[in-house]
Amino acid sequence: MVHAEVWADDPADPGSPAVFVHGSQSWGSDEIAGFAAQRPLAARVRLVVIDRRGYGQSPDAGDRPEGDHEADADDVIGVLGPGAHLVGHSYGAVVALLAAARRPDLIRSLTLIEPVAYALADEDPAVALALARQRATVANMPADLSPGHFLQASYATAGLPVPAATPQRLRAAATAMRELRCAQIVFSLRPVAAASWPKLVISGDWATAPAQYRAYSGNAMMACARVIAGQIGARLLRVAGASHWPHAQQPRIVNDALTELWGYAPG
Repeated sequence: MVHAEVWADDPADPGSPAVFVHGSQSWGSDEIAGFAAQRPLAARVRLVVIDRRGYGQSPDAGDRPEGDHEADADDVIGVLGPGAHLVGHSYGAVVALLAAARRPDLIRSLTLIEPVAYALADEDPAVALALARQRATVANMPADLSPGHFLQASYATAGLPVPAATPQRLRAAATAMRELRCAQIVFSLRPVAAASWPKLVISGDWATAPAQYRAYSGNAMMACARVIAGQIGARLLRVAGASHWPHAQQPRIVNDALTELWGYAPG
């Protein structure tokens, strides 16, 4: 079982919970890229913040490798219970999208934050280029690349301060290295598009990101968000002053959008 942290002012509240699925190099309660800034929402909704396998307090994957999208989706479905709002960020948004496609009956609403579902949106030229770059990165990754070097390169490329290389952070980097290829999965979005529950895709506007980072990643991620939103019939929210982590960079805007979405959601 994956570790799941519950944040709730009223743990006995029978209403539909909200399940959060973090992205790569992070974990559920991580203050840098996780959902720490969403904790205030526990005043209204019971939040279930998971650590995907190989991250945070969850165990290693065993016979199902870290980054196995099917295994991650199974874990999310197991946490949804009889029904929940579902929120995913980055690669966690791809996992959330797959879980929603497999079990739309368990979803009350779906929010995808900066989904890196490149293989599902490669009709856009910027996304197709990013997907090709990603595949080349996986194919050419040095066998002796250490998690520490991967961590440093990832944040330096984004123009962000490199976080301290704690054991938990290095473990997250090691898992992220193994799951890079898993963001390239292809599956049908028809069950999500056909579902009547509310859907929201959130993207940064990348206006404040370093120019090189925006050109290399931001344009593709914004295009991917737009294409995925169109494919599933979701509202698209561009968050000013945010890049790949709108929920951490502009939490008030994101938290207000989630509150509004959950207010309209059935159940």
